[in-house]
Amino acid sequence: MALFPPVFLDTVVALGMPLPEGEVQYIATGFLYGQATEKTDENGSVLCRLALVTNRHVCEKSTDLKVRFNRPIGTSASVYAIPFEAGLWTVHPEADVAVIIMDAEKLHADGIEFNFFTDNLHTVPLEQARDLQISEGDGVFVLGFPLGLAGEERNYGIVRQGIIARVQDWLRGDSKDFLIDASIFPGNSGGPVLTKPETTAIQGTKFNNQCRLIGMVSSYLTHWEIAVSEQTGRRRMIFEENSGLGVVVPVDQIQETITLALKNIEMREQ
Repeated sequence: MALFPPVFLDTVVALGMPLPEGEVQYIATGFLYGQATEKTDENGSVLCRLALVTNRHVCEKSTDLKVRFNRPIGTSASVYAIPFEAGLWTVHPEADVAVIIMDAEKLHADGIEFNFFTDNLHTVPLEQARDLQISEGDGVFVLGFPLGLAGEERNYGIVRQGIIARVQDWLRGDSKDFLIDASIFPGNSGGPVLTKPETTAIQGTKFNNQCRLIGMVSSYLTHWEIAVSEQTGRRRMIFEENSGLGVVVPVDQIQETITLALKNIEMREQ
């Protein structure tokens, strides 16, 4: 029985910085998100505006991000250049979120294979998280490209499991993010965090039986280990280590940033 929908692997892309010799160093993760509109196609399906989502701090690392998309099986991934220009990216005023509106028709015309999370089908915003009684200990999946492991010919995102470590302050509205206990490394920034379906629950509580987007990796928390000299008893070196706790930006801030990006486009077109 599959707990993770394989189609979600087609939502993630590797983000990189160009190197002087023409190669690309992949430094982070991004994913595609569709915000539903009031329009429908000829088959009655709801049309979405497509956005590429990542962290604000990822965009600030490079003025020329490279985005790696997949083409059909048997062909190599395709790399697009997306410069960080004024008005092109939209960043959340407070949260670690940056989005750029994409042209889905152009991606299709270029033969790009992709999928996306749809806000009205595949997400768990705050109010829904409260209704589902999301709590500490609930399972999550983390998608991305840790350590720049973007695959040889194609993007094969790495899926890892973890659990929600602290979420009550977000659910109460006292915090703008929450913590997960999961293996997160450089390269995971901007990767989607998904709820893990459960088949059982403690009596009197609800169980979540769907895999949906609840947020995005922002960073991991660090701790310090101190090396002390046996002779002098004084500190000699301090090592900064990964604590195993990851900071997650909730999907609500992602939705807010995409809405802001669409408003900016409308203002420019007026």
